[in-house]
Amino acid sequence: MDFVSIRIITGDIVRLVEFYEQATGVRAVWSTEDFAELTTPSATLAIGSTRTVPLFAPGSSRPAANHSVILEFLVEDVDQVRQNLTGVVTDFVNEPTTMPWGNRSLLFRDPDGNLVNFFTPVTPAAIEKFAC
Repeated sequence: MDFVSIRIITGDIVRLVEFYEQATGVRAVWSTEDFAELTTPSATLAIGSTRTVPLFAPGSSRPAANHSVILEFLVEDVDQVRQNLTGVVTDFVNEPTTMPWGNRSLLFRDPDGNLVNFFTPVTPAAIEKFAC
């Protein structure tokens, strides 16, 4: 089994795709007007409009209702990325902070309120964990 992607359902797909393109620097590939993917070397962030929900099961997903998942992106320098996000992100939850497990993390919310963590490993153990 391979973990392939995570999908966000949104009521405004154009807004959310544009946000993630600006925040990550990754261009989305649109399959239809209701579905786009931002693919990185290790994972894919899929974004679907609410019109895709009935294809799975009507009412099975609600946009902007996540309160338990954090989307995480490994970045080269979280402090530099923080500066680049000025004007893109409007809801920073915390500024870059070194966590007890060795990552320097920046937590913010996307336009739908989903939590996003950009992080850089800074301790030897964390650096080793994410070494390619």
